[in-house]
Amino acid sequence: MASATLPEVSPTNISYVTGVILVLLAGAFWSTMGLGIRSIEIANIWQILFYRSCALATFLFFLICFRSGFKPIKTIQQSGIAGIVGGMGLVMAFAGGIYAIINTTVANAMFLFASAPFFAAALGLVLLGESVRKATWISMVFAIAGITLMVVQGVSAGQLQGNLAALVSALGFAVFTIALRWKKLENMLPAVLLAGVFSVLVSAGVCSVQGYGLMVPLRDVLIALSMGVFQVGLGLAIYTIGSRVVPAAELALLSMTEVLLGPFWVWIFLGETVSVYTLAGGTILLIAIAGNALSGLRRKPLPVI
Repeated sequence: MASATLPEVSPTNISYVTGVILVLLAGAFWSTMGLGIRSIEIANIWQILFYRSCALATFLFFLICFRSGFKPIKTIQQSGIAGIVGGMGLVMAFAGGIYAIINTTVANAMFLFASAPFFAAALGLVLLGESVRKATWISMVFAIAGITLMVVQGVSAGQLQGNLAALVSALGFAVFTIALRWKKLENMLPAVLLAGVFSVLVSAGVCSVQGYGLMVPLRDVLIALSMGVFQVGLGLAIYTIGSRVVPAAELALLSMTEVLLGPFWVWIFLGETVSVYTLAGGTILLIAIAGNALSGLRRKPLPVI
């Protein structure tokens, strides 16, 4: 069949404007995580992670098949040890993210997820010897102030564990980012596929050991499966395409649509409000991220994807 010799699909022929639209749309897809998890009635964190990861891994496998000319194994193998390390980092990010949204407000979780670039900067300095710009150090100070404000509020509201889980999720995504930089991987999708597979194994193991089982209402299963395909999988797919033509510093700004829209969806559809402390801390954190990204635009760095 002719399809066996298809070249890898390349998104480099898209325009900058199209790239920006795709990145914004990716953030919109990711922002639905809180709404999806809030809509699940019975399933716990590990059951949600299992079904969401099954759908994610399946979706990405077929996508990689298409992009690689139906040679997925070779493409996955090319990610090597960095793909494995990055995939394990994402397992931590996925599990921490779900736990956070179950145990704190969506706004708190989303704002704290946004601290991932600063964790990545710190890990890059320690593990890869990457230099950290003065503007980034200043932004990190403000980010820590915003995070502290939200965590302190979480203690008083009985949501400390959820807030800490959100930070663990951000750290996991930072590990994923550093793994890509470590081996200079150009394609994140194989590592995310591995993360989906690892997440299936880990969550199935936990469910088995803890006696949770995987029998949950069909409605919960369908929501979790749709999150794997649309919220994570499709979001990552279009982000990967858009990021090819959008500078890295701009990506940090554009993908903030996830943080801004996440609390909006649960407010509109579920009436979940935002506390003053969350709003204040989140605003400080977003200003820090925006300031760091805007300062980076002057350098015009290449996207790391």
